[in-house]
Amino acid sequence: MEPYRPLDFFQLDDQYSEDERMVRDTVRSWVTERYLPLCMEHFENGTFPMETVPELAEMGVFGPTLPAEYGGAGLNNVAAGLIYQELERGDSGLRSFCSVQGALVMYPIFSMGSEEQKRHWLPKLASGKAIGCFGLTEPDFGSNPGGMLTVAKKDGKNFVLNGRKMWITNGTVSDVAVVWARLDGKIRGFLVEKGTPGFSAPEQKHKFSLRASVTSELVLEDVRIPESNLLPKSEGLKAPLSCLTQARYGIAWGALGAALSCFDEALRYSKSRIVFDKPLAGFQIPQKKLADMATQITLGQMMALHMGRLKDQDKLTPQHVSMGKRNNCQLALDVARVCRDMLGANGISLEYQTGRHMVNLESVNTYEGTYDIHTLAIGQELTGIPAFR
Repeated sequence: MEPYRPLDFFQLDDQYSEDERMVRDTVRSWVTERYLPLCMEHFENGTFPMETVPELAEMGVFGPTLPAEYGGAGLNNVAAGLIYQELERGDSGLRSFCSVQGALVMYPIFSMGSEEQKRHWLPKLASGKAIGCFGLTEPDFGSNPGGMLTVAKKDGKNFVLNGRKMWITNGTVSDVAVVWARLDGKIRGFLVEKGTPGFSAPEQKHKFSLRASVTSELVLEDVRIPESNLLPKSEGLKAPLSCLTQARYGIAWGALGAALSCFDEALRYSKSRIVFDKPLAGFQIPQKKLADMATQITLGQMMALHMGRLKDQDKLTPQHVSMGKRNNCQLALDVARVCRDMLGANGISLEYQTGRHMVNLESVNTYEGTYDIHTLAIGQELTGIPAFR
């Protein structure tokens, strides 16, 4: 495999600190040397390489911004974004695995959990000794999670949960699920452990996207958990949405990694592929495509970097994140489609990375807020008028 040559048209590397670059380069090398040789087989088989979990934990990619006292790496948000960029350069399923573990499981336990819950779960999750998942989406409630049907009822010193969740990353392999349910009409978060009677997580098969990722259903049938498993600071729809804001930030960076991978592959291919006696890159239409893609990727990189700096200053809003997620996922999908076309017939072979990224990005552009839903979130911020209903 030829060395990866990331696009840095505006010399943004100079805007990163030495520590930020060091973290990025560590993950970049691991993805190239360790993960990419495994990915094609796992994508074909529809599996996730669980043997890599200890190595991921060793690099500190699970909850990278959480403090060291809870097992986190204590990194800033730009460094975390660069981690997600490099992970998704490998595969969207790899970044999703890590995003769920950190932003959707460790974050709510850290920000909404009791001290006992934090001390018990966060070090295990940071070390990869426990895997977690996030149960919000339901069969009939994705873009409108506030309509959820899953319910919890108090019964003495226990809660009893009933409901179903769908499209849950890591569900089947998880040791703990952060499950959102209605309790006395209010949405609350609960920790449901693997093996609890009535709780199951069957894997969802037959996907053409995110194949190197475990996707599951969560089934809760009279699942009885102790009252100590309630996240005490979780209340209302804003609680799970705040978790999604954390994850969407990582997605905005991660999608760029997929786009950068496709661009690098298409650029190298166009220079070596001879068509009508000269390289494909020597024709005007391919050069326009490359120029357009390089421009969009560069703009996305600038947005992601500024988002990270704002987040480190505690100035990043959910609407900022909506714009970043919306823009960077769509541009990455557009780039992947154009690059797939430039590769010709080779674009459908798993010997090349672009086709795999393209089908993965169909999911990335959909989950955690579709392009259209984020459009409405931005529209409401600009106009003050909600258009969801």
